[in-house]
Amino acid sequence: MTESTRTTVTGDVDSLNPCGIRIAGIKWISVAGAKYKVWTKKMGSGSLKVLLLHGGPGFPHDYLECFESFLPEAGIEMYYYDQLGCGNSDKPEDSSLWNLERYLEEVEEVRKGLGLTDFILLGHSWGGILTMEYALKHQNDGHLKAIVVSNMVASIESFLRRVNEWKDTLPPDLLQKVNQIEAAGDWENPEYERIMMDEIYPTVICRNTPWPEPVTRSFRLVNQDIYVQMQGHSEFVVTGNMKGWDVWDSLPNIRLKSLIIGAEYDEMDPEDCKKMAQIIPNGEVVVCPGGSHMCFYDAQDHYFKYLLAFLQSLS
Repeated sequence: MTESTRTTVTGDVDSLNPCGIRIAGIKWISVAGAKYKVWTKKMGSGSLKVLLLHGGPGFPHDYLECFESFLPEAGIEMYYYDQLGCGNSDKPEDSSLWNLERYLEEVEEVRKGLGLTDFILLGHSWGGILTMEYALKHQNDGHLKAIVVSNMVASIESFLRRVNEWKDTLPPDLLQKVNQIEAAGDWENPEYERIMMDEIYPTVICRNTPWPEPVTRSFRLVNQDIYVQMQGHSEFVVTGNMKGWDVWDSLPNIRLKSLIIGAEYDEMDPEDCKKMAQIIPNGEVVVCPGGSHMCFYDAQDHYFKYLLAFLQSLS
């Protein structure tokens, strides 16, 4: 869809898709100085409103689809959105857009575009980084009711410490191979991806066998350009512009009710999740036994039992 085609759409453009066709629950919102549009979708209705922030960076919202089996049925209004460059949203080829500060501004643009007030922000993984940063910046604006940080810790260093502990559990021959590939910067080596997908991810990313289709779809649709620029070429070595990110010292400043969700086999250390909840003045924590980074699939009953209890306590 070209920019010139979009300019022919009349009326409430943000409630239409780029071709001007109305689709239930879907709303397109202008971001980045109104140069681009991001896709959002409302599911359910209720006084409690939750905006979901997906992980990545560069993954689409798709892997969060299981949330619609739980939140709307509990009378909770939820909103998906694909961050710029991801999924259904515009995908500009402008590397200056792929940084934390710009994405943080985008969350506020989306909030305004959806007209959300007194809402809960729930971020998973990279979305958890955005959630903590958004709370620190906007908690006094009167719009944010509470936050949920799912499967994310308070620094890249903490993440790397844990994920490299998982790497060290590889059989010696595979660990040697991974270390050789990383030392050579041979990131396109198919053996590296094979080891990650076959040996690491089934333990720490999602322990369901086979993976749920929304998870495989998200991996298929990932925007690698964004991931590489912000994270790097590997889960084990952060070389992107998120290197050094750390909000441990700022956590006491988050005064909102906050739920931190971790999991036994996550690539985020459950002990760090517990520590975060202790530092945040109104923090709570739940650690999902048997779960991993996507514990809303592989520890689903536990995950949603405690998430829904937290959300309903806010009404």
